[in-house]
Amino acid sequence: MEVTQVLRMNGGGGETSYAKNSLVQKKVISMTKPVAEEAMTKLYCSAFPIKLAIADLGCSSGPNTLLVLSELIKIVNRISKKLGTQSPEFQVFLNDLPGNDFNTIFKSLPSFQEKLRKQMGSGAGPCFFNGVPGSFYGRLFRSNSVDFLHSSYSLQWLSQVPEGLESNKGNIYMASTSPPSVLKAYYQQFQKDFSLFLKCRSEELVDGGRMVLTFLGRKSKDPSSKECCYIWELLAMALNNMVAEGLIEEEKVNSFNIPQYTPSPDEIKSEVIKEGSYAIDRLEVSEVNWNAYNNDFNVADAFKDGGYNVAKCMRAVAEPLLVSQFGEAIIDEVFKRYREILAQRMSKEKTNFVNVTVSLTKIG
Repeated sequence: MEVTQVLRMNGGGGETSYAKNSLVQKKVISMTKPVAEEAMTKLYCSAFPIKLAIADLGCSSGPNTLLVLSELIKIVNRISKKLGTQSPEFQVFLNDLPGNDFNTIFKSLPSFQEKLRKQMGSGAGPCFFNGVPGSFYGRLFRSNSVDFLHSSYSLQWLSQVPEGLESNKGNIYMASTSPPSVLKAYYQQFQKDFSLFLKCRSEELVDGGRMVLTFLGRKSKDPSSKECCYIWELLAMALNNMVAEGLIEEEKVNSFNIPQYTPSPDEIKSEVIKEGSYAIDRLEVSEVNWNAYNNDFNVADAFKDGGYNVAKCMRAVAEPLLVSQFGEAIIDEVFKRYREILAQRMSKEKTNFVNVTVSLTKIG
């Protein structure tokens, strides 16, 4: 499986699209917003630049795409008005893999820019947008050309499926039954990828430039702990049930592994220190329920079906990967069974995603 060719969120605006099923990601962005605001405030107030280049890496498509960027731009605008300084011009870069639904993003830009102009009022600097297709495990921008980089729920995705996973039979990710060699292979791939990411960004950021990165991660030292792997174990259960019934070939499940690694805060810190280009300003852990509508009393009961909501969220993320391995014919049945398994487990257990957010400054 060539990850750069098949890894993407479901595009468009249909019922299984990422645009319609990314409320968990929106909640995480809102939870980590104070960290991004603090970083941008310190960046802008350190020099009051007349031009600001901001990039969102792994932007995907849908309503979350421009959420963080609009908040960062408005923060700078408020500060400039308060202090009587000239509002800078904004250059905004939206990055994702080439298969991303950039067309939907571009179609939404005129209305977004009009709304942003009304919110910021007169005197606000102009905003220029660019799409940047490509892997963030390589160079994306000119040297010393970007002031602020943001990424949320993207860096847990690896550049490739780790090598040496032949013994991970019956699993599609790290699991409680995975042998130590599988856990080691995943960790080594994360180390290689994140180190390369940090190196590339250090060449692209200006001195004193900032990054705020949020990973889907874990608190535990155990990379196969339930807090980060359980949601994939339950999907593997649905696939293996279909193998048992002769609906899917066993070998196809045995050779399928998710290209993801959910790091701990210590693992992230270790790679940052090892790479050496950044100071760590903040390193925080937060949690969000698998079911984005959990404890929300303002939504209809139909949306409180946890299994239904989580299965749709996971389908928006994982469907392209599954289709590349198993074909389209089995997808509806997989997620029907996955929904039932999720509902049963979520009724009995605490089910949260763990988020790890790090705020970094490039050392001059």
